[in-house]
Amino acid sequence: MVSILIAEDDRAIAACLEGDLKLEGYQVEIARDGEAASRRALEHPFDLILLDVMLPRKDGFEVCRELRRLGLRTPIIMLTARTQEAEKVLGLELGADDYVTKPFSPKELRARIKAVLRRHAGEVTEVYRFGDIEVDFGRCELRRAGQALEISPLEIKLLAAFIRARGRALTRERLLEEVWGVGVHVTDRVVDNHITHLRRKIEPEPSQPRYLVSVRGLGYRFDG
Repeated sequence: MVSILIAEDDRAIAACLEGDLKLEGYQVEIARDGEAASRRALEHPFDLILLDVMLPRKDGFEVCRELRRLGLRTPIIMLTARTQEAEKVLGLELGADDYVTKPFSPKELRARIKAVLRRHAGEVTEVYRFGDIEVDFGRCELRRAGQALEISPLEIKLLAAFIRARGRALTRERLLEEVWGVGVHVTDRVVDNHITHLRRKIEPEPSQPRYLVSVRGLGYRFDG
């Protein structure tokens, strides 16, 4: 049975989420504050975490940052009443897998949960190597010729999307959907900027890419 941790301090919302998800066949546990959410997420192997941003004692952004820093790969969907685009992007940069803005319908949330679980089930092998690059997805680490390089959770997700589809061209729209999620409105330029940053880290000659290849009129392809 798929287990879900709900980190939500509003008792009415938590009860509604718990009831709806149990009807869908999920096993559910509730944490009422950020400290409890962090502790339970590290103690128990949940399959997914629903993480409210506005939590007492430790907010959702801090919880997400801490869990990813400690190497926890459990999928995280952030829940918030905030609608600012910058905050959605911040959650994704910290390692969240998706972002749902309140109020949302139970049907929408169930669809997001299923989509995130499917993506997570299809993730690439724990450690992937190409050229002199080694990507450790479990530890969220990138090494080049044995030397650790700084890489963000979002860049790791972008690299994972390319590796899953290696040899196939991916449009910017597909990358935005897989990495940033449905409903997060960022421009194609954001994708291009992240590709540029990744190339500086993994390409022998970033100006003449061997692995992250541009496909004219379409997007990019990973040939690692």
